Amino acid sequence: MQTWPLQSLTMEQAQSKQFQLVDIICQHFPGSEFLNAGDFGLVPGLNQPQMTRRIESVLADFFGAPAAALVQGAGTGAIRSGLAALLNTGESLLIHDAPLYPTTAVIAEQMGLTLIRADFNQLEEVKRAIELYQPKAALIQHTRQKMDDAYDLQEVIGCFNQHGLPSLTDDNYAVMKVARIGCECSATLSTFSCFKLFGPPGVGVVVGSEKVVNVVRQSMYSGGSQIQGFQAMEALRGLVFAPVMHAVQAQVNDSLVAELITGAVPQVKDAFIANAQSKVLLVEFHQSIAEQVLEKSQQLGALPYPVGAESKYEIPPLFYRVSGTFRQSDPTLEQRMIRINPNRSGAQTVLRILRESCEGL
Repeated sequence: MQTWPLQSLTMEQAQSKQFQLVDIICQHFPGSEFLNAGDFGLVPGLNQPQMTRRIESVLADFFGAPAAALVQGAGTGAIRSGLAALLNTGESLLIHDAPLYPTTAVIAEQMGLTLIRADFNQLEEVKRAIELYQPKAALIQHTRQKMDDAYDLQEVIGCFNQHGLPSLTDDNYAVMKVARIGCECSATLSTFSCFKLFGPPGVGVVVGSEKVVNVVRQSMYSGGSQIQGFQAMEALRGLVFAPVMHAVQAQVNDSLVAELITGAVPQVKDAFIANAQSKVLLVEFHQSIAEQVLEKSQQLGALPYPVGAESKYEIPPLFYRVSGTFRQSDPTLEQRMIRINPNRSGAQTVLRILRESCEGL
């Protein structure tokens, strides 16, 4: 089985991203100002905490964008606010011809959007869909929705831009793992969750066009809708550690593939890396033993389900069923395949749990 996962950052590239972010922080926070928990409330003239706006400026600079806004609701909240800023209720949205991520599907339903589907792996089909249906905006998921997805993010966004089509990139599971996210490839907006980047629960980011980000800001008038200063600080601190931690995780995944395809666990037929949606190890068994392996792995210390999918709370490796979008594309995968995310563990821990979980099956 062949997959086309996103290219992970090398350790050197990950360190460079960390150093770049810290350098920008230094430019925005002289002296001891970074040693601050952050403020609360609606500051006159900003209608948000001062620290929150300050950190939004750091994020905009880091991603080379005109503006950024921190929003409630994590990645889903960021996508919701971004789509609401780009589209009116009932308008048409161009999406990839693949199972839509469940929380995004709910947003589309709530907004009454007309979904226009085109295979993003085929640029000519994307062009025809834009010319024929004239959608008002496009949504592209940076990571894969189907196992055979191979589209190049920049090429697809370039196609949108050639036709003057505003676009929103769902960059969840890609930020700080790859060289560039959507807004760095000229998308109108990038959206992602800080929770998946060692930040606090519930904080999302919308970054990109100043005009559209300002529309997002206007929808957050009340104090209760604001990300408070202490939340913004916690999100920024987590972001600093994300690139190197994810580069380590990518190295562990590569080591596991090398071990498993050479027979380290006899029950394993194949192993490969895929973005499903997080970049994980997919393990295919000779027999339909996935359910039994998952049940036994929990007793051996593996996490049985994600919290925020790579949140700061997830330390042991995750042994879990394949993603919902993958199961929709091929229901048989549920019985013969699992996904493993090493999280902060090493390859030997994952191999030990996998071997012991497969014993006797």
